[in-house]
Amino acid sequence: MDFLQSDFVTLTQALKNKEVSAVETAQFFLRRVESLDQQLNSFTHVNKELLTQAEELDQKISRKEAVGPLAGVIFGIKDMLCTKGMPTTAGSKMLQNFVPPYDATLVARLKKADALIIGKMNQDEFAMGSSSETSTYGPVKNPWDTTRVPGGSSGGSAAAQASRLAMGTIGTDTGGSIRQPASFCGVVGVKPTYGRVSRYGIIAYASSLDQAGPLTSNVKDAALTLEIICGQDKYDSTTSDHVVESFSQNLNADIKGKKIGVIKEFIHDIPDASIAKNFNVAVETAKDLGAEIVEVSIPLTQYAVPMYYLISASEASSNLARYDGVKYGYRTPKDQSAQLSLDEFYCFSRGEGFGAEVKRRIMLGTYALSSGYSDAFYLKACKVRRLLRQQFIDAFKKCDIIMGPVTTTPAFKLNDKVDNPLKMYLNDIFTTSTNLAGLPGMSVPFGMAQQLPIGIQLTAPHFHEQVLLNFAYALENTQPALETRKLRPHVY
Repeated sequence: MDFLQSDFVTLTQALKNKEVSAVETAQFFLRRVESLDQQLNSFTHVNKELLTQAEELDQKISRKEAVGPLAGVIFGIKDMLCTKGMPTTAGSKMLQNFVPPYDATLVARLKKADALIIGKMNQDEFAMGSSSETSTYGPVKNPWDTTRVPGGSSGGSAAAQASRLAMGTIGTDTGGSIRQPASFCGVVGVKPTYGRVSRYGIIAYASSLDQAGPLTSNVKDAALTLEIICGQDKYDSTTSDHVVESFSQNLNADIKGKKIGVIKEFIHDIPDASIAKNFNVAVETAKDLGAEIVEVSIPLTQYAVPMYYLISASEASSNLARYDGVKYGYRTPKDQSAQLSLDEFYCFSRGEGFGAEVKRRIMLGTYALSSGYSDAFYLKACKVRRLLRQQFIDAFKKCDIIMGPVTTTPAFKLNDKVDNPLKMYLNDIFTTSTNLAGLPGMSVPFGMAQQLPIGIQLTAPHFHEQVLLNFAYALENTQPALETRKLRPHVY
C-alpha cells in the first residue's frame, strides 16, 4: 500500500479488504511525523491514543461491522478546532493548558466517518496572520523551502499535507487562511459557503467570516471530506439546511461551454510577473478545455482589504474579550505575589497571554467599535460589504465561476513581512472578497515559480460547491497541473 499516494477511497477499500490495517496506516504516519516534522514545526500536539483508536477500527472491521466512508484516513486538525482530550490552544499562550471536554461538530463528523485524528496543527495565533509566524509554538516552515513561510493562518495544516504527514487536514478560512497556504504549499484547499460547515467548537476569530474546510492532495479527497463535514447543525444557528450533494460521486471534468469570469479589477493589476504568467496559462488552458472566458467587473474588490480588517478586527475585539484569566485562559502569576487591582490583573493576564499581532487587531477593532467611530468605520464597512456581495451575485449572472490568482507572490521568506503589518495584510487582496461575500472558494495547485508551487483560485456562487469542485477537477487533470503534482517538496 502506497500511503504517500493513496487517495481516501483506495485506502478505505484496502482496509475493508484487509489488504492493510488501520494500525499499519497509523504507524506509518506517526513515524513520518517523528522523522520529518522537526524540520517543519507543523504540529502542536500528536495524538497519543492514535494506535489504540486504530486498533479499535481494525477490530470493528474484523467483526464485519459497517465502517464509515473515511475509515482509516489519517487527519490533522487545525488547533482552532476543539478536539476532545487533546490540547486546543489556537496557537496562543492564552489557551496553552486548555483541553476541551467535547469535539467540534466538524471533528465529531470526521470521527463518525471513522477517520483517525493524528494531532493538532500549528497556526498563526487565533488565526490572525498570513504566514504562520505568530504562533506561540514558533513559526511553521514551508516544505518546499524551509527558509520560506507556508502561508497562514492554516500553515501547519498545509505544510503537513504537502509533506504527507497526514492524508488530509482541516483548516479555517477567515480571509484566505485555507486558500493562501494551500497555494504556497501546493495542495488543494477549499473554503465552503458561509453556513455550509458548523462553527460549533471552532474558537471564534471573526464570527461572520470564519469557515472551516479541507486541505487535501487532490480534488476528489476534498469533495469526499466536504460531504462528511457539511450540513446543518443544531448547535450552530448560522448553518444552512441546504442539501449536501454527493460531491465526490458527481465530479465531472467536462467544462465545455461553461463560462469562466475573470475580474477586471484583478487581472490588469497582478503585481508579480510569475503569478500573472501562471494565471494567463490557466486562462488559456480553460479555453482549450472548451470554456468561454468573460470579463466581469466587481469594483468594490479594491476596498476588500480595509473592509476585511475593519470587520474582522472588530469581531475579534468582541470575541476575545472572554479571555480574561478568571474562569479560564492564561492567568498572570503576578496575582500570587502582588496585590493587583482588577484592571491591573486584566492588563497583565491579557498582555502576557496574547501575542503582538493579536493585540494589534484587538486594539484596531476596539477603536473601530468605540463611541463616535463605530458608524464611520465598522458600520460603513458592513454597508459596503453588503454592496460587494451584491456585485458578486450580479457578476455570476454572466458566468458560472470566477477564476483568479490566490496570492500576490509565491511563498515569501520567513521574517520578510512579519514586522510590517500593512505589507502582510496586502498579501490578502485576492482572497478576502470571497469571505466578505460568504462565497465558496478554493485553491488548486497549478504551475511553479522560483521552484515553488502556485495555486489558481476558483470562486462559485453561494452553495455551488459542486460547480466549484468540477472546475477544479477539470484543471487538476490538465498538463500544467499534472506536472506540478509530479514534483515533491524537499521535506517529503
